[in-house]
Amino acid sequence: MSEVKVNAISPRSGTDISFADNVLLRPEIKDYAESVNAIGATGGGTQDIDLTLGNVVTSANTFTFSNPPATGKSGSFTLILTNGGSQTVNWPGAVDWAGGTAPTLTTAGIDVITFTTIDAGTIWYGFAAGLAMA
Repeated sequence: MSEVKVNAISPRSGTDISFADNVLLRPEIKDYAESVNAIGATGGGTQDIDLTLGNVVTSANTFTFSNPPATGKSGSFTLILTNGGSQTVNWPGAVDWAGGTAPTLTTAGIDVITFTTIDAGTIWYGFAAGLAMA
């Protein structure tokens, strides 16, 4: 891998910088945000969670996960479910839950679930980051 050293990057205000899956070495990130992908309810269908659209997702119901990073790279996202326990939630078979069992979701409230993969989505490690959040 060749390295390009840059003393400072000064993009114009509002200008995006695309690293196109290249490595950013040793950055110091002081204040950042993650994009929220508010996909909403699916009305009984299956909702795809596409990681290229954001790494924090709000929704409920039945899911597929797409566009994870390649094997050898880590990818993760946070799913925020509102009243997830009031309906049937169907998880992809690739999810390996902490303790071997999907968490019991809150009937009236918010649950925060996190997923991580290191093998291009063959296995997604899932765990409850917070249940019954108010």
